[in-house]
Amino acid sequence: MQPTGTLRGIAAMLLACAFFACMDAMLKTLAGHYPPLQVMALRGLTALPLVCMYIAWRREMGGVFNRKLRWRLHLLRAVLNMTMLVLFVHGLKTLGLAEAYTLTFIAPLLMVLIAVPMLGESILPRHWVAIGLGFTGVVIALRPEQGAFLSTGALAILVAAVCYALSNMLGRLISRTEPSAALVFWTTIGMAVGGGLLSAPQWVPIQPQHTWVLAGLAMSGFLGQLAIAEAFRHGQAAAIAPFEYSALAWALLIDWLFWQTAPDTWTLGGGALIIASGLWLARSEAPKSARENQQAA
Repeated sequence: MQPTGTLRGIAAMLLACAFFACMDAMLKTLAGHYPPLQVMALRGLTALPLVCMYIAWRREMGGVFNRKLRWRLHLLRAVLNMTMLVLFVHGLKTLGLAEAYTLTFIAPLLMVLIAVPMLGESILPRHWVAIGLGFTGVVIALRPEQGAFLSTGALAILVAAVCYALSNMLGRLISRTEPSAALVFWTTIGMAVGGGLLSAPQWVPIQPQHTWVLAGLAMSGFLGQLAIAEAFRHGQAAAIAPFEYSALAWALLIDWLFWQTAPDTWTLGGGALIIASGLWLARSEAPKSARENQQAA
């Protein structure tokens, strides 16, 4: 039986995935009307007021503007997040949410590979098996021999997954010495300011009917961040992280409700293999996570 804290964490993770799926649906809606750079800027601009109010409410401004922050790492992470979001939005122009999510699920496996040179971690034989199964799932979903899914949109999503994995590893590295509030704030600033400057030459006026979409984008992204922070606060990461794959169920539902589309058997089969490999990897890491928590206690 799961401890109460872990159950609360699982519930919060399921809620976070629902909020993030709604946010991505807003991004897909905006992607049909505005350039990807502008959509990325709008993501940062709409989120910034909420982030600032939350940090002020938590009284964490001191940690955000500390002189000892590792600015180069924050800048690199901001660039990776901006690139990731632009590529993800570009991919959403031609792919459904479920198809995009299927490819982004390779990110946890990529993080295992990246952790070797960046964090000095080692890869065990079971890790290689899980990674191999995950990449096999990607090949099945892409089915390059048919050319049906191997498109610029799909490749953009895959590169976005690489950027996401690198960003998360940098986040783990930075969070060893700095608060999470600094990570969220400077990443949001990067999207708002950097995205605004880059998209200014080709800025498209915001259509009045998209005001509510922008409001939904801000709220869903902000609530998703709160929920995922709550999830990892109340339970072990190894027990909670696998429930991130519930995002695929939300993506399937949103695709069907708003765009009347559904992925084919190849995409679902490849996604199932990717998810299975990720779950196996998370399950194999659970004892290690438990030992680390006991040592920390």
